[in-house]
Amino acid sequence: MTPAPQPLWRRVITVGLALLMTLGGWQRPAQAQMPPQAPSQVPSQVRLPSLGESASQDLSVSDERRLGDQIMNEARRDPEYLDDPVLLEYLQSVFQPLVKAARTLGNIDADTDHVFAWQPFLVKDPSVNAFALPGGYIGVHLGMIAITDNADELASVLAHELSHVTQRHIARSIAPQQHASMMAIAAMLLGIIAASRSSNYDVANAAIMGGQGAAIQSQLNYSRGVEHEADRVGYAVLTAAGYAPSSMADMFEHLEQATRLNDSGGFPYLRTHPLTTERIAEARNRALLHPGPPPVATLMHLLMRARARVLMAGGEQALQRLAGGSTSPRRTDQVAALYRTALARSALHDGAAADRAAAQALALAETAPVREPRAERALLELEAEVRLAAANPAGAMQALDQIPGAADTRDRPVLLLRAQTELALARRSGDVAALRDSASALEVWLADHPDDAIAWDLVAQSDAALGFKLRALRAEAEHHAVLGDLPGAIDRLRAAQAAARGAQGQDFIEASVIDTRLRQLMARRRARELEARGEGRGGKPGDELH
Repeated sequence: MTPAPQPLWRRVITVGLALLMTLGGWQRPAQAQMPPQAPSQVPSQVRLPSLGESASQDLSVSDERRLGDQIMNEARRDPEYLDDPVLLEYLQSVFQPLVKAARTLGNIDADTDHVFAWQPFLVKDPSVNAFALPGGYIGVHLGMIAITDNADELASVLAHELSHVTQRHIARSIAPQQHASMMAIAAMLLGIIAASRSSNYDVANAAIMGGQGAAIQSQLNYSRGVEHEADRVGYAVLTAAGYAPSSMADMFEHLEQATRLNDSGGFPYLRTHPLTTERIAEARNRALLHPGPPPVATLMHLLMRARARVLMAGGEQALQRLAGGSTSPRRTDQVAALYRTALARSALHDGAAADRAAAQALALAETAPVREPRAERALLELEAEVRLAAANPAGAMQALDQIPGAADTRDRPVLLLRAQTELALARRSGDVAALRDSASALEVWLADHPDDAIAWDLVAQSDAALGFKLRALRAEAEHHAVLGDLPGAIDRLRAAQAAARGAQGQDFIEASVIDTRLRQLMARRRARELEARGEGRGGKPGDELH
């Protein structure tokens, strides 16, 4: 039997970035080499100067963001790309203090601050991995979250990956004379992805195999200096953000022990980030020289770890195993086990059991000696989620109404859950009055977050239920555009144009907006086609998203 092909967009990223590493040897320029420093000598800001070297000459900030956008446009359409609002919000809450600390330390400068995305994203994969992409995107596999014991350990991985971005390691890997080929490399990546998406795996494999030799050589040439630099810079960022100084060494030792016990190929992170005793010793020495409070396993982290384990589960048997309880005497472990059980039972379409487990988890959390309001909020969101999945929107709304500040449109998980619940209630009762408020709240959110595909989809459904056909078609188009599907977006806008013929009043205004947006997306598609042929660069950073 022919083995199933490896998930496609991860193969493209691995091979494509390996090509980039190989082109430049993944080493900093000779004039920038620095001898290893003892932990006590690590300055708070260790970025290499960009004057006269590669950071600005090899790959501009805007080109790097554009390259990252091109990869992300394809990744967002892949089934392994996961936009889980609850888990993503938690990941952001761990990541954003690191970004703030990097700004304070000067690692994020004026050139990159407003151009790079500084955005983590989730990959629905049980392997333990995380990686940095060009332009400030950082991918985190669910398996990485599932293996961490606390937020500090997760933050140590994110700080390391963030430092790969702030130190411009990809830009520094490209020699100046190869700068002109960067857009060609990006186009090649898109070509590989396009081949991979065909049903002919021979075509896909042929395209990918062309880069295998380069990938192998890249691994042989991998520069230990890059990893040490990311460790040093990442440690400074980690501690400046208020995370436990020992967490980086803890995470290294955790990974080392896990691979020793189960080296079954499930730890690709250690293949791209070789873990040596030297790196572990340096991390531990830094923690000893700068002692601080130990990391604490909060209930919120345990809930999100449980969520990651359920979301990455493959098949009914795995879900059945996760639906079991906990034998731990610790209340936090019991609550996390009930959270996991509720999610797993919901995925198994056992709504009654899922609701019972969610209610028990909330009751335990609310009677704990030390309460965590943030975790209790997540448990109320869980109640709403499992009830909505069980076709009980009235019960879901009851849970949402108990959340303090639930009307706050800045809370994405609650905002999206409420919109989904209002839609379900409207479809059941035929009363669409409440939809107007939820649709308006979504539009307020989208004004500041125009790259939210789920929100655009909910707006489209809400507007359709309210009878606003043109607005619904435009929202569908924006949903496709965010996912990088320009042909689909253009098709929806053309359908809206056809529906708007002879429009008057408010529809005439909406039709004008549709005409303008159609011209913008068609221009973007032409620019993308020219760029793929190497005839132009087109657009500016961020245009691919907005």
